Amino acid sequence: MKMTRLSLLAGLTLAALAGTSWALAPDSGETLADLVEVQKYGRAIHIMAMLMVGFGFLMVFVKRYGRSAVTATYLLVSLAIPVYFLKDKLGLLGAPNADIDSLILAEFAAASLLICAGAVLGRLKMNQYLLLGLLFVPCYAAGEWIVLRGGLGLIPAGHVIDTGGSIVIHAFGALFGLAAMLSLTPPRHFAASIQSDATSDRFSMVGSMVLWVFWPSFCAALVAPAEVPKTAVNVILALCASTLATYGASLFLRRKLAIADIANAALAGGVAIGSACDKASPGAAFVIGLLAGGLSTFGFAVIQPRLQSLLKKTDTCGVLYLHGLPGLLGSVAALFSVAGINKGAQLAGIAVAACIALVSGLVAGKIVSVLGARTAPYEDAEEFEIDDRGEGVPAWVKVERVLEK
Repeated sequence: MKMTRLSLLAGLTLAALAGTSWALAPDSGETLADLVEVQKYGRAIHIMAMLMVGFGFLMVFVKRYGRSAVTATYLLVSLAIPVYFLKDKLGLLGAPNADIDSLILAEFAAASLLICAGAVLGRLKMNQYLLLGLLFVPCYAAGEWIVLRGGLGLIPAGHVIDTGGSIVIHAFGALFGLAAMLSLTPPRHFAASIQSDATSDRFSMVGSMVLWVFWPSFCAALVAPAEVPKTAVNVILALCASTLATYGASLFLRRKLAIADIANAALAGGVAIGSACDKASPGAAFVIGLLAGGLSTFGFAVIQPRLQSLLKKTDTCGVLYLHGLPGLLGSVAALFSVAGINKGAQLAGIAVAACIALVSGLVAGKIVSVLGARTAPYEDAEEFEIDDRGEGVPAWVKVERVLEK
């Protein structure tokens, strides 16, 4: 009798499950679409961690500019996302996207803006960072529209392979920032030294590691669900390769390791694999990472001091060597690692993005320079309340000072 009841219960349970499955079948398409949106949301939050914590702490390597670096990061992200989101919702420079896609694309714009700001970090006032952001986002959106979406009919939509933004995010932001740098590095700023210490370097490494960990989500943010695993594997392999290459190249070129190389050039694989992250083979991804890490380290160790001495301008974060050159390398590497790629369109996309970035960056730099220049570069004290020991002034001290007056 007991077995009969158990059998009956099991039968009813199976019937109920079968009925439930049948009932959900007509709506399974909506359920899958909702799941994909939720997965995109998760990757969007990962990207936000990269923007706020990764980029923010990577840029605190300047010893006496940490408060300003993280504050500028806060402000630029908080500006770029709503400006791009508004552009997208109004359907400017292309049709509107779904909300979560708009958010991710806005985060991409914010990432490119932070790359741009890295070239002039420490030499702008806070209001100048904001003006730079207001000028940058429309130019970035126009470049993205023309290169990836067929804007103006210059390049057919979808013919440029740049899933993870080697061209339109990394190279564009770096070249825009370098062009703006020409107008935003007065002689007295170039003469000022950029100082770091053990604490600022360790915080910078924290930022680098946060970027490293979440980079697969950045590249896979908008790829088809079936391609997410492949994309993640390729990105991680490229990052592993660039990290190993950075170690070897830094030791070879400098005879001792430089923490700036490890914090920056180790990420170059993520930059370079961006274009072909969902299409390259794992082996190709590893090779691209190796090349990117070596090129980036060579840039920091050899090209940077010579180029800055020649131009008498300072690329504070070395964005040319982390984002510019590896981004261009990755976009060209896609020609050899992606089957059936339209080589003419790919090369045209690279050229168009570079031209837009350089021209608009030059103009933006001129406009931002109208607001003047900092008295002392790389110093929090010019815009933050700092006590005699260089530490932030506690709130209760400020109140006492007001009462004394």
